[in-house]
Amino acid sequence: MRTGRPLTGLAGVVVLSASLLSAPVGSVGQPPPRDAAGTAAAGFTDITVTSGIAFRHAASKTSSKFLPETMGGGVALLDYDGDGRLDIFFTNGAALDAQMASARTPDKRQPRFWNRLYRQTSEGRFIDVTETAGLAGHRYDFGVATGDVDNDGHVDLYVTGYGGNTLYRNRGDGTFVDVTAAAGVAASGWSTSAAFVDIDGDGWLDLFVGRYLTWTWEANVPCPAADSGARAYCHPRQFPPISNVVFRNNGDGTFRDVSVTSGVASHPGKALGVALEDVDDDGDTDVFVANDSMRQFLFRNRGDGTFEEVALAMGIAFDEDGRSFAGMGTDFGDYDGDGRPDLLVTALSLERYALFHNDGRDGFTYATHTSGVGPATVRGAGWGTRFLDYDNDGDRDLFVAQGHVLDTVSKARQGFDYEQPLLMLRNDRARFVDASTMMGASFTKPAAGRGAAVGDLDNDGDLDIVVANLDGAPAVLRNDGLAGSRRSLTLRLRGTRSNRDGIGAVVTLSDDTGRAQRSFASTASSYQSASDPRLHIGIGAATAVKVVVRWPSGATQTVTTLPASGARLIEEPTSTPPPPRP
Repeated sequence: MRTGRPLTGLAGVVVLSASLLSAPVGSVGQPPPRDAAGTAAAGFTDITVTSGIAFRHAASKTSSKFLPETMGGGVALLDYDGDGRLDIFFTNGAALDAQMASARTPDKRQPRFWNRLYRQTSEGRFIDVTETAGLAGHRYDFGVATGDVDNDGHVDLYVTGYGGNTLYRNRGDGTFVDVTAAAGVAASGWSTSAAFVDIDGDGWLDLFVGRYLTWTWEANVPCPAADSGARAYCHPRQFPPISNVVFRNNGDGTFRDVSVTSGVASHPGKALGVALEDVDDDGDTDVFVANDSMRQFLFRNRGDGTFEEVALAMGIAFDEDGRSFAGMGTDFGDYDGDGRPDLLVTALSLERYALFHNDGRDGFTYATHTSGVGPATVRGAGWGTRFLDYDNDGDRDLFVAQGHVLDTVSKARQGFDYEQPLLMLRNDRARFVDASTMMGASFTKPAAGRGAAVGDLDNDGDLDIVVANLDGAPAVLRNDGLAGSRRSLTLRLRGTRSNRDGIGAVVTLSDDTGRAQRSFASTASSYQSASDPRLHIGIGAATAVKVVVRWPSGATQTVTTLPASGARLIEEPTSTPPPPRP
């Protein structure tokens, strides 16, 4: 692995990035028609086929109903070749049969089971470059995390699966190399979501790995369906929990397992989703873990390399009735504009998705019912999710990819479906309204949704969505915009003393309308997926903005020379020492 110290650069300079600004606007597919006022039709268009994406997830379902068959894959949006355009990576399964055993490895050699990397061209088409990039994979894979682990300016990939995980170092020439063994980050068991995070503020990205269950092929005992007695997928309560794993980056191409010393190993769970934030605003990144059918976890970063699990004390371990729920996908976002990160955790049908409002020092309040999230999600089973401002009005909306776990659910419970449509909840003054039917035909097509990633694929200033569907084709959804008068700002952070990606930075944007918005730099959250590393901030009709960046190093930077739209690169200053830690 190439190594190097965190990069240095110009102090506090805001740079117009040529690669960010040169990519074609509206280049993915044909742009929607607009009238003389610049108004475009609301909603999203499915451009999967026309853009060249031919991937299809292969779960390899068997009569034995192995639990991994239900979990699906993840998706990552990343600019792996540094051309300013987002590329797309999908994880995939492997060949299974009804007699699987621990002595056998699921077979991934057939191309239909390969993970896939698609490079976006200057025309907005996507070309399969999996073979040349060296990313086909070699196990039954689930999740993906993105980050520049060696601070060389090239984004690396960490792929999770059953039986171990893989770290791919980006060589910077269009290819990746498997450095798992040398780096020491294979882990074991069944891993799901993962996140790159600088847990100790030393400028190197560490790695948090969520693991699901203590599970083997032999442990997959027959579980009868409630309606017929026929074999069904077992409930996760049939299997013991397992601890998550934390790897500390040594800065020399190797990592050290600090799961025990960090305190994380003391809390076995059933991790599906992982999200990052500085929940208590102390300058250290905290980690939330969405657990399936047990209490949720919030690992508060003490700032000394250790974590304290505080979900119960903070009011986010259970729902408002003190019950556990099937935590699956998760994300942080300030939906009411009070400057504090709130939390969403998706769940199964009838459980309703859990929205927790951040009350500051008093912890969180369960806001599912008061916010409107409850009525909109009672029938849904949610996975990949993201707070996003899809209409650039300055308020965080909510997107969820949906689909039940049980392929027989419609037989067991009338009115509930296995394949479900996508969900878009529009933020209307801190209350959520189901706007899915306004999003176009792509939001009416049922699927077994799983992973989801959000980013500006065509660099036109609004957010697009890619959904990884279980045992089916993905959905690449182009945002067709709402109104030409609504602006947005896209910020790319470049750390110098902090990690190169600026992961862990807190960005506060204030504009001339009096609005202030808080954003957190991270590619993690959702479910088994990684989103655009750039920060997309809708600012409506604002014409002037100020940005304050609190870097992971502790340095604070104020930028007032930004116009109120477009793409900008902000580089961390190197001349101002960080404040002392409290």
